Amino acid sequence: MSHTSDQSAPAKGRRIKENHTTITEFVLLGLSDACELQMLIFLGLLLTYLLTLLGNLLIVVITLLDRRLHTPMYYFLRNFAVLEIWFTSNIFPKMLTNILTGVKTISLPACFLQSFLYFFLGTAEFLLLAVMSFDRYVAICHPLRYATIMNKRLCVQLVLCSWTTGFLLIIFPSVITFQQPFCGPNVINHFFCDNFPLLELICADTSPIELLGFVVAIFSLLGTLSVTATCYGHILHTILRIPSVKERQKAFSTCSSHIIVVSLFYGSCIFMYIRSGKGGQGEDHNKVVALLNTVVTPMLNPFIYTLRNKQVKHVFREQVSKLFLQILWAPGLS
Repeated sequence: MSHTSDQSAPAKGRRIKENHTTITEFVLLGLSDACELQMLIFLGLLLTYLLTLLGNLLIVVITLLDRRLHTPMYYFLRNFAVLEIWFTSNIFPKMLTNILTGVKTISLPACFLQSFLYFFLGTAEFLLLAVMSFDRYVAICHPLRYATIMNKRLCVQLVLCSWTTGFLLIIFPSVITFQQPFCGPNVINHFFCDNFPLLELICADTSPIELLGFVVAIFSLLGTLSVTATCYGHILHTILRIPSVKERQKAFSTCSSHIIVVSLFYGSCIFMYIRSGKGGQGEDHNKVVALLNTVVTPMLNPFIYTLRNKQVKHVFREQVSKLFLQILWAPGLS
């Protein structure tokens, strides 16, 4: 795949101003240029998006309907599912539209909004994962004080803090980035407005922006990861001191789903935004990892949390049975 700097930008994506070209529109290259693969990619992404929406909506509905799931753990899980719905809906519709219509352009304001929402919602998810780790720490290490510590007020405050902190961390770097002059080419070698490809299109010194982005990434990724690791260090120490093997397995099972999700999220994002570098080959690698982060992981999360959770599966079967009975005994069918 050729490097983006070697490709000429469409004339309509530029505006001439003071003897230099300023970008007003970008072209997203997408996942592949092969025409014969476009419909296959479209169907695969559409199916993945529908499964992601269905799975996360199912978690939201189940945790709202059944009072047995009105606990801090499921309150955080419900908010995490809402974040996942927003996160994927920020990427998928535009990507699917571009593939279906063959029009790969995106305006500068739309690109800003997509980039901002991607990093804002992603950062909020990392903060919420750290909050969920703290919740499991209190539940396992301080079970007698759990109800007192994790009261409704604190749970709401922790969720609001995750959303607010994510917003404040991302809004300033995003505004600064999009205030820079973009002056050709206007081709982004990605399927959405990611940070690294955008920085390569800025015709100014991007060192301060890259440093600011690195600091934000260190705080949002490694900062929240350190909180999660500390919580699970205490959890593991507590579990190993439980004399009963059965009780140890029960305690660990309440954390296993969260550990899997944390591993998937942090692994892909650390590779993309801390480990990886720039360049054509790096961008291609980042697109592959970005697929894991934006497509695969959000689809798997609902199944990880539901299929590995006996209480959620039990409530789900009950709700399906009730719905089936209501349909069966509906006035028109009786």
